[in-house]
Amino acid sequence: MAQREVKGCFLEKLTQAEGYQEGQDAASATGQNYSMVSEFILVGFSTFPQHLLPAFFLLFLLMYLFTLLGNLLIMVTVWSEHSLHTPMYLFLCALSTSEILFTVAVTPRMLVDMLSNHHTITFVACASQMFFSFTFGFTHSFLLMIMGYDRYVAICHPLHYSVLMSTHTCARLVSWTWAGGSVMGMMVTLIVFHLTFCGSNVIYHFACHVLSLLKLSCGMGTSSVTLGVVLVCVTALMGCLFLIILSYVFIVTAILRIPSAEGRHKTFSTCVSHLTVVIVHYGFASTIYLKPKGPHSTDSNTLMATTYIVFTPFLSPIIFSLRNKELKNAIKKTFQRKFSPLNS
Repeated sequence: MAQREVKGCFLEKLTQAEGYQEGQDAASATGQNYSMVSEFILVGFSTFPQHLLPAFFLLFLLMYLFTLLGNLLIMVTVWSEHSLHTPMYLFLCALSTSEILFTVAVTPRMLVDMLSNHHTITFVACASQMFFSFTFGFTHSFLLMIMGYDRYVAICHPLHYSVLMSTHTCARLVSWTWAGGSVMGMMVTLIVFHLTFCGSNVIYHFACHVLSLLKLSCGMGTSSVTLGVVLVCVTALMGCLFLIILSYVFIVTAILRIPSAEGRHKTFSTCVSHLTVVIVHYGFASTIYLKPKGPHSTDSNTLMATTYIVFTPFLSPIIFSLRNKELKNAIKKTFQRKFSPLNS
């Protein structure tokens, strides 16, 4: 009974959206100057069987909380352990901050909508969510690129590391990544939300996804704007990936010159956690943005989107905590100091 009521409410919203579209089409046909969309409807998990939503809600809630706590633990450990006050862990703190903010920008709204009948989001709230998600998402990619450069300098130019990666230089690099992410987020958001939305206001996603919004736009130059947005995003992300790959080409070349197997293993072990996060980050992103066109259902697209928005931030602190021996030992020391009884 409850399932019928929820679906009935959602169908009513869709009917209202279709009526809105017909009205806008009529206005367009008569040459009238119609107003912009004031709100959108996020379909999200509304089309899923209702008895599955509590299970999905609990799963994503636990992953969300673990993401927050895991990244906060990394930040507290790095700042409390003097031995971790190095450029690599400064970048890791910045990366954890960007992951927390990216998750906070999207996941809470998704969780609320899973248990709510109200799936509308205002025009301003949608634009804000897109801005923050793009800002922190691009910042995350820029930080991964800077961390690759840090590993390159540490392995290929160890004698100049303290000069090339000084505290001032690291702070400046982190500032530039946040500034770059903010510029990218602002630019994409302004371009998308300066378009005219005169058709349906139904977004078949649980967030204000850029590709889903571009499909709702209309008017002159919409296709060129869509192509421009896609090219800007792909160029920025692929540029970061290319520089990371280039860094690891030099790193692998330098490692192969080390005569002992133990030395090669020890040197490469400092890169494993970063390289794993890069593979996970770009691997899940490619499954969403580079998937071939075909008959994909709305439910499958929704689940695929959660791999990048929920699952990737969830895995990152696990990878850095388990694959980085120095950080893992520091976390153990932090727990021992906090929870072990004091020695007399």
